[in-house]
Amino acid sequence: MTSLKPFPDRPAARPRFTRRDLIRSGLGLAGAGALTLPATTAYAASEAAEQLVVTRYRLVPPGWPAGHRLSICVIADLHAGGPNMGRGRIRQVVDLSNALACDLVVLMGDYFATHPFVTEHLAPPVWAGELARLSAPLGVYAVYGNHDWWFDIGGVRKALADVRIRAMENEALRLGPPGRRFWLAGLGDQLAHRIGPHRFAGVDDLPGTLAQVATEEPVILIAHEPDIFPRVPARVSLTLAGHTHGGQIRLPLIPPVWTPSAYGARYAYGHIVERGRHLIVSGGLGCSGVPLRLGVPPEILRVELG
Repeated sequence: MTSLKPFPDRPAARPRFTRRDLIRSGLGLAGAGALTLPATTAYAASEAAEQLVVTRYRLVPPGWPAGHRLSICVIADLHAGGPNMGRGRIRQVVDLSNALACDLVVLMGDYFATHPFVTEHLAPPVWAGELARLSAPLGVYAVYGNHDWWFDIGGVRKALADVRIRAMENEALRLGPPGRRFWLAGLGDQLAHRIGPHRFAGVDDLPGTLAQVATEEPVILIAHEPDIFPRVPARVSLTLAGHTHGGQIRLPLIPPVWTPSAYGARYAYGHIVERGRHLIVSGGLGCSGVPLRLGVPPEILRVELG
């Protein structure tokens, strides 16, 4: 098995590149020219398969009591399957997530790889069996992603149910001990059904989900795609999302070339604040399209509130 690099903690910031980063990534500075496209591709494959970082966010968003401390582990876009997310790699993700000792774990959808370069197909019970080892005092909760819907929503539903991971679809749950309770709201996928070229119909119901919030306690919303954010009311203290992979291939000093969002790079990655509302978008773990990452290493988030 390929040896894996250590797990450095990464600060909660958008990726920044030094001159050394430019050279190592195979991009170089203008005129450096000695590195080739194959070298860049090789580095991007290595970044996808071998790097794994923890990105930490600490914040007190509006509506969240300052004295209410809560830690959340966010695992987004697993895309299980070789060459970069085999069973051993998933085991590593789970071990590191458990080592973070968070109060709550949320899984943000897209559980298996669908790109044409898959070298190892993992059946749903395999990746779900590894995720079953996740542990947190307040539990492990999941939402579904667009790839789950497009390729095997039935298999994903069964796999998570069989290992007793609760998948939330337009559902709000009250969690936490007395005096520190909050609501976790899980949104249905916004791109669940293809209805034409570049046209989709979602199964998301934001008003119906938030209507289940029956107390004044704070709300955390988990959604696979970040595009819901402009419609999220101020009642929600924090929205967590994945889906974009942070752009997956990010050239230095410029926005991501490709982001699967109707808003382009606006919600591509990181901590976004608009009109006093807070969104954190994970760069995720796996790959879509090609098994490559450049400038956006696979990451697990540790979000600390209060």
